[in-house]
Amino acid sequence: MRTMGLDVGSKTVGVAISDPFGWTAQGIEIIKINEAQEEFGMVRISELIKEYEVSKIIVGLPKNMNNSVGPRAEASIRYAQLLKDLFGIPIFFQDERLSTVQAERMLIEEGNTSRAKRKKVIDKVAAVMILQNYLDSNQN
Repeated sequence: MRTMGLDVGSKTVGVAISDPFGWTAQGIEIIKINEAQEEFGMVRISELIKEYEVSKIIVGLPKNMNNSVGPRAEASIRYAQLLKDLFGIPIFFQDERLSTVQAERMLIEEGNTSRAKRKKVIDKVAAVMILQNYLDSNQN
């Protein structure tokens, strides 16, 4: 059974999946969503859960720097509740402060990636970072 990591935004959800042993995270895809129209990409999430035999989901929680919960974190919490209601899989949160900034810096410094290409993959890379941080902090 694998773990899924999600970087939830207002327009996209970055998706990462762990290897079967729960050691490493790999970016899978970016799902387009539309919060305003309540289109949350749950059909595709369901397909990925089945395909990868997902046993738990890690949702990035974008807290404010002072550790408070703002509007984006509240949206992630609502998204996580929807996942739990639909799929009945355990959901955990991973603090994702600065994960997108780290992902962008990595793509610039290590990948020498153009701005246009970064925009296409940043959410998936952020999902990998969220999931990998979770995996690293929960190793037995």
